[in-house]
Amino acid sequence: MVQKAEKIWFDGELVDWDAAQVHVLTHTLHYGVGVFEGIRCYKGSDGRPGIVRLREHVERLFDSARAVEMEIPFSQDEITKAIEQTVQVNNLAEGYIRPLAFIGDGVMGVHPGSNPVRVIIATWPWGAYLGDDALQKGIRVRTSSFSRHHVNVMMTKAKVCGNYVNSVLAKREAVADGYDEALMLDVDGYVAEATGENIFIVKHGVLKTPPLGPILGGITRDCLITLARDMGYSVIEQRFTRDELYNAEEAFFCGTAAEVTPIREVDRRQIGAGQAGPVTQLLQQEYFRVVRGENLKYAGWLHHFDS
Repeated sequence: MVQKAEKIWFDGELVDWDAAQVHVLTHTLHYGVGVFEGIRCYKGSDGRPGIVRLREHVERLFDSARAVEMEIPFSQDEITKAIEQTVQVNNLAEGYIRPLAFIGDGVMGVHPGSNPVRVIIATWPWGAYLGDDALQKGIRVRTSSFSRHHVNVMMTKAKVCGNYVNSVLAKREAVADGYDEALMLDVDGYVAEATGENIFIVKHGVLKTPPLGPILGGITRDCLITLARDMGYSVIEQRFTRDELYNAEEAFFCGTAAEVTPIREVDRRQIGAGQAGPVTQLLQQEYFRVVRGENLKYAGWLHHFDS
């Protein structure tokens, strides 16, 4: 269950958590056209919360809105300040931040007309997204019977609410079959991503991750590509198949919520040694050093503000 916070920022005002409500005829509730972000903040060694790559997250929120012709009635600077304010009022030293822009009630039917665009920002503490042991022991994954969207079916580079019906179906299927997560293939049968994470494989010290075709360009994915290259690894953005994944020495998912999660098994096939491999461990350790402010080389990735 989501742990309640004190306040939610709603259309420019801080309201009590339980008072942040909408009408049942809210357009996005019926038709799925809304956009959102998932952002984490971590308690740094100095005790301050550091919000990871806040500028990029806010920019992507607005890019997503533009892709679906939704005009957010606030500027990027205003949303940034609102995120700071919400984190501060809820005393969130470490946790998750969820901005959401959605179309409110008014007319019904597919075309939203002049219905207002509304915005909320919520925060809550959130631990390991895929389970307490996932970061250390790795997870079991199955290939979904559902394919990732074709690039001309949905706006695949946008975090649109309706896009995630695809993910919900795949996740439910995987969990019902006893797995932790689902692997999504693209419409051509190549590995794409998970239900809410990007994927990397490691073979002979080379990292490979799918290119930005049908997948969301994850901000954590971008961090790890930079970190890996700076650590001397070769990183290739290239399509690969399931059998290449099965024969990888290591594999891991990454994302704001999932962080860096090793994959120990896919479709009943053990990956590598069946646990987090050495490259995965190094990247995971370095990522956590960065987000906790312990590696000043990447200090620009953390957003701090005056409390």
